Amino acid sequence: MIYHRKFIHQKSKTWVVFVHGAGGSNGVWFRQLKEFKKHFNVLLVDLRGHGKSKQVTTTPDLDYSFDEIALDVIHIMDHLLIKKAHLVGISLGCIVIRAIDKLAPDRAESIILGGAIIQFNKTLKVLIGMAKILNSVLPYMWLYKLNALILMPLRKHRESRNIFIQEAIKLGEKEFAKWMKMTREIKSNLNEFLKREPSAPVLYLMGDGDHMFLPMVADLVKKQVNARLEIIKNSGHCCNLDQAGIFNEISIHFIKRNSGNQFDATSDLNYAGIVK
Repeated sequence: MIYHRKFIHQKSKTWVVFVHGAGGSNGVWFRQLKEFKKHFNVLLVDLRGHGKSKQVTTTPDLDYSFDEIALDVIHIMDHLLIKKAHLVGISLGCIVIRAIDKLAPDRAESIILGGAIIQFNKTLKVLIGMAKILNSVLPYMWLYKLNALILMPLRKHRESRNIFIQEAIKLGEKEFAKWMKMTREIKSNLNEFLKREPSAPVLYLMGDGDHMFLPMVADLVKKQVNARLEIIKNSGHCCNLDQAGIFNEISIHFIKRNSGNQFDATSDLNYAGIVK
């Protein structure tokens, strides 16, 4: 069983499950945890091979698949008797959440995808191809730092970029190689997700400086029936870190609006720092 941390609210029956991206850990949500605990039950996980789950991975010599990683999260939810939850992901964690929704479409009350990766454009395909070639000759952290610089190139993204890199150091070269191999699977997963509507309302939270993925998400939202996009000013790919206050405010409001009658969240808010 993968490593997880749970935080129980004294009154709320609503659960929020956070899913980090490749090279991260449950620690990337440190700017969300305090605020979300005020309103909901919270579950943080370390995905297979990441954080403290490195010690409990059951197939250390085998490659991973997104379905297996998604099942790890579903099994934790089963273990804790969480029938439904609001799923919040960042970066590649968004693909894991979509895989959860595919395998267990009755488990999500709502889905929040930050810095969502929903399609590979030509630039990204070239970068991945180069990374696969260079992975055999360069230290993995060189590649990860290069990737972080490409995704978050501006000076104002420096803090998020450094957190991104520090988390990757904990991942280790062997686990990095396994996740690199999963890029072969990402394309087929993304194609499937583009064709299939999510089972729950979806909120995309994207930084206005997320130059790699924002245009594709904006185009997708026009085609999906039950999805909305909020673009956060002065933010890059890791919008949960760059503008945590705005990320939290929008996410909590969205969750309350999609949690039945438990919360009074019937009116829209005017969020500061948002590009509509």
